Amino acid sequence: MGAHSGAVAIVTGASRGIGLGIAQRLVQEGARVVITARKPEPLAEAVAALGGDAYAAGLAGNAADPQHQDDAIALARSRFGGLDYLVNNTGINPVYGPMLDVDPDIARKILDVNVVAAFSWVRKAVAAGLGSTEHPGSVVNIASIAGLRASGAIGWYGVSKAALVHLTMELGHQLGPAIRVNAVAPAVVKTQFAQALYAGREEAVAAAYPMKRLGVPEDIAGAVSFLLSRDAGWLTGQTLVVDGGVTLGGAL
Repeated sequence: MGAHSGAVAIVTGASRGIGLGIAQRLVQEGARVVITARKPEPLAEAVAALGGDAYAAGLAGNAADPQHQDDAIALARSRFGGLDYLVNNTGINPVYGPMLDVDPDIARKILDVNVVAAFSWVRKAVAAGLGSTEHPGSVVNIASIAGLRASGAIGWYGVSKAALVHLTMELGHQLGPAIRVNAVAPAVVKTQFAQALYAGREEAVAAAYPMKRLGVPEDIAGAVSFLLSRDAGWLTGQTLVVDGGVTLGGAL
């Protein structure tokens, strides 16, 4: 019996990368998952990789769309019988470079998807009765070390993740004891989303990490699995930094 046997989870932004890694870990440990992403074809491939319809269901849509959120929660309940866990993994970072070069409308969009949508997912999941006797309600938000320090290149993304860290604290404070809310703050993880931060220079980037490598989705999935589980039953409102030690030495 896995740590999440019988649990039902929603993982947003999970057709690939960190989100898919989290969904795979949860299924391996006994959970059933609803995964979301914008495009149906990669979602169908991800569901197949997770073992098919008995283990996973995919729902395409915009993570910031309230109707999509409602539909995903309804799917979790109708297909798998409930909802115990929520992982807010969806995030966007459409711009790189100086903050003053960013159009305010783009800044608003980053905040809407990375922060406001995460809040809306939690709000709706709680209203739908997140959690059960066997698996108390648990939320994990995927933040970033960019939200803990200046980056120089992905400033608005960092601002949004700093807000997500604080949202995690506020919700953890307000939703206990029935529901725990925590976050994971990764450094650079080798995914398509983060390629601009390491492509063509991975060895040089990894040299700044005490662990001498960049992260992989499995690194984040293990931390998320722990925070969702009863082993983390006295943890809430916390942000777990999973960074290969890079923030110890001053580099991003």
